[in-house]
Formats: sequence, structure tokens, C-alpha cells
Amino acid sequence: MKGIISVHDKTGLADFARGLAGLGVELYSTGGTHKALADAGVDVKSISELTGFPEILDGRVKTLHPVVHAGILARRDLPEHRAELERQGIAPIDLVVVNLYPFVQTVTKPGVTLEDALENIDIGGPTMLRAAAKNYPSVIVVVDPADYAPLLDMLAAGQVPQPERRRLARKAFQHVASYDTAISQYLKDPQDILPDSFTIALNKLFDTRYGENPHQRAAFYAEESVTNPNPGGIVSAEQLHGKELSYNNVMDADAAWTAACDFSGPTVVVVKHTNPCGLASHDDLAEAYRRAFAGDPVSAFGGIVAVNRRFTAAIAQEIGRTFYEIIIAPDYEDEALDLLRKKRDLRILRAAPPSMAGLDYRRVVGGLLVQERDDIPDTQTEPKAVTRRKPSDAEMRDLLFANRAVKHIKSNAIVFVRDSALVGMGAGQPNRVTSVMLAARAAGDKAKGAVMASDAFFPFPDGIETAAEAGITAIIQPGGSIRDAEAIAAADAHNMAMVFTGHRHFKH
Repeated sequence: MKGIISVHDKTGLADFARGLAGLGVELYSTGGTHKALADAGVDVKSISELTGFPEILDGRVKTLHPVVHAGILARRDLPEHRAELERQGIAPIDLVVVNLYPFVQTVTKPGVTLEDALENIDIGGPTMLRAAAKNYPSVIVVVDPADYAPLLDMLAAGQVPQPERRRLARKAFQHVASYDTAISQYLKDPQDILPDSFTIALNKLFDTRYGENPHQRAAFYAEESVTNPNPGGIVSAEQLHGKELSYNNVMDADAAWTAACDFSGPTVVVVKHTNPCGLASHDDLAEAYRRAFAGDPVSAFGGIVAVNRRFTAAIAQEIGRTFYEIIIAPDYEDEALDLLRKKRDLRILRAAPPSMAGLDYRRVVGGLLVQERDDIPDTQTEPKAVTRRKPSDAEMRDLLFANRAVKHIKSNAIVFVRDSALVGMGAGQPNRVTSVMLAARAAGDKAKGAVMASDAFFPFPDGIETAAEAGITAIIQPGGSIRDAEAIAAADAHNMAMVFTGHRHFKH
């Protein structure tokens, strides 16, 4: 039995190679892998001894040789293939162990040049992997060190079953596909945001207990990306305590953390079913939490809390009075962790702010919708007062806060805000006036003197009339309706201030 080994990831390599040699496998290798094995005392030959041809062009051509690829591609079940190998004096190759250079890590290093990137595009490795995987009934192909020990056990037992060979072949093709995806991303014109075709590479982080419902299987994957290699957020969060994350936990945690990190001041967000039901900014985090919780104490139960500053013992004492599924923060005081860990099942996450680079994907049957993220810098938002009364400075501060909050709530979205705190919210309704009614009901008396934000324009003045009845004094909305004049007239009739932003924030 002959095998070729050429790997970048040398985890467990020496022990695996020793095991193969002990089973009588004749090993051939290239470059750094050959040196590593030889230094470890493993009996290994250079690929040139197999091909009878030296490595040339600085190692660019070493395994691209008929002796290698005929040995890999020959079907053992075809007598004519076996006969042709014998006529040409070529021995079959039964094992190919290859994993490729981590292209993403290479091209995302500071100062990397196009020449560096091109030099790190492997040709021989993917070619051998594809050849071996194509011929998996006859050739064992391995790309993952996690498969070394099980494979040794099977070889020692005298057989590698066909289902296992097929599984290894699938992993090899996926390894090459992810590698090619990274190269394609790197070579893409940065201005070509939505190319005619592209692929996405995903790596499983973990299986969840189930999906949104118990009858659905699910897992959490991280995107491998050249353009956004350090996305931060939940995908790279560290879990410090508590039960494993479920599918719904991940969805809600992402919504909470993204919303909290969208605010520059110290902010606390409480999320339930991906919608912020509590949100407040204040220099005192404990006070910010109290105000966020007060926004909807009923919905807060069983929710997710995200804090965009170091988590203090003071806020931990406040939070300890309510049942929550998850707490997320960039860091924690030791005393705060001690208090939180008293809740056995509470999931505690430490996360970096999420990057807003990259694209948003939305699955539909048979396809994906792809878009840029809804991330408009403050410098591009210039609210324009359109009513007779202009907003006061205090109203404008709350209007801008509300405008940032409303984009994190499902459409049709309405928020009521007072003193940089969410006091009422209406979400996901098929008409906007119902969302206003829900926000007014949730806010109660706190609506009096509050401001309102809408994620899209008001198609009729009824939503503004309803807000005025609740006590709203100022409104921020995109504008752009054919009935804007009616909306402005309704606001003027109630001495309300209203500003247009020109930017819609639908979130479906």
C-alpha cells in the first residue's frame, strides 16, 4: 500500500504517519511535510523518488506528474486500468493525505500583497484531493486530522468500509470548495458587491438541540470570509457559563447584541423573540437596565439582555431579580460573574462588537436574497423638520435615539421613546396604525411627552392621529408618501414636531 502525505496542518501528523508505517504503508511526501516526518524519525521518501522527476519552479511542480495521478485515478475494478499501470510501470496509490494552506489567514494578514496571495494558491494539493475523492472506492482521501485515529483503527482491522470512504471523499471536495471560495472572494473587485455568481464557505460551530421547534434539526455555522475574517458578534462569542445555546438562543442573542452595539453610549437592550422590548442608554448602567426593563417588564421575562459596556456587579444585582436566558457583554467584573453564576442555567456570553461588513442573506425556497446591511452612518442622516413647530433639543436627542432603535424592530415598526429609553413598541403588524396602537398600549401614561419613530412613512394620517391621542409630542419618519402633506397637516393640527430622514428601515 502506497500513500502520499502533504499537509499544512501538522496536528497529529507524526503519530499518524508512524501508525501508517507500522501497518506497512509506503509513504511519500513533499517539502515541509517530508522534513517534519523525517525529523520525527518516520520512514518517508520524497515525491521525487516516486516520480523520478525533481521538484521544479520553486516547488510549483512536484506532484503534477502522470505517475502520481495515474496511480491515484486508476480504477482497481477495471482490468484494463490495472494492465495499463503495469505496462507503464506505475504503482497504484491507495492513500492521499492532504490539507491546504489556510488562504484566508494568509490574505488577511497586514501588508499582504497580490503576489503573496497568488504564491499561496495551491495547485497540486487540490488536484490530488479531487483525483483521490473522485476515485474514493479505490483510494482513501484524508483532509482532517480528526480522522487520523479512526482511520488507523480501520486499517488495522483490515478494511475501510465504502460508506467511510465516501464520507472522507465528501470532506475532501468540501475542503477544496471552501478553499476555492476564499480565492474567488479575494480576487473579486471590491466594487462588485453583488456578482453574477458566488459561493459561501461555512464551518459548523455546533449542533443545537433542535431548530425553532423540537421536530427540526439544526446547527450553527460560521462563515469563512476573506472580506470579513473577524466578524465579532455571536459567531465568535465565548460562553462563560450556562447551558448550551439553542437555535432560538442564537437568533435572539444576535438581535440583542447587534442592537446594543449600534449605540455609542452605555446601553442595555432586552430582547424577546428577536425584537427589543426594552432599550435604554444612560451613563449609569444599572439605571440603563432599570429603564430598559421598565419598557416592558412582562415581555422581559425569559428574554436576552445585552450590555455594550463592561458588565458591573451593580447591574448583575439588578438583573438577578428576573429570569433571563442569556446575558451578553464585552467583558465582566469578577464580582458580576460570581453573582450571575449563581443561576445555574443562565448562559453568559462575552463577545466583541459585531462587524457591519459583509452581506445579509435571507433564505427563500430554492434561493437566497442577498443585500448590504442596513448601516447608515450618522453623518449621512440629516433629519429635516417639516412641521411648523421644530423639535426641541431634548426631543431631537430622543428622536435620533428612536430612529436608531426602530431599525432593530420587525416591520411595521413603531417605537415610543422618552429620555433615551424605549417606553412602548409595536412590531410585525400588517398595518402601521396597529403598531402605533400597540406601542401606545404598552407605554400607557409614559407616552405623554414621549417621541415616536416609524421605520417607514405613514401612508395615512391615522397613525399620527393615534400617536397624538397617546400624548406623543414629536415624530421621526422617512417621509416619501404621496400623502406626506396630510401627515404634516395632522402633526401641525396637534402642535407636534415632525422630521423626515429620507431613510427607510424595514426589517422583515
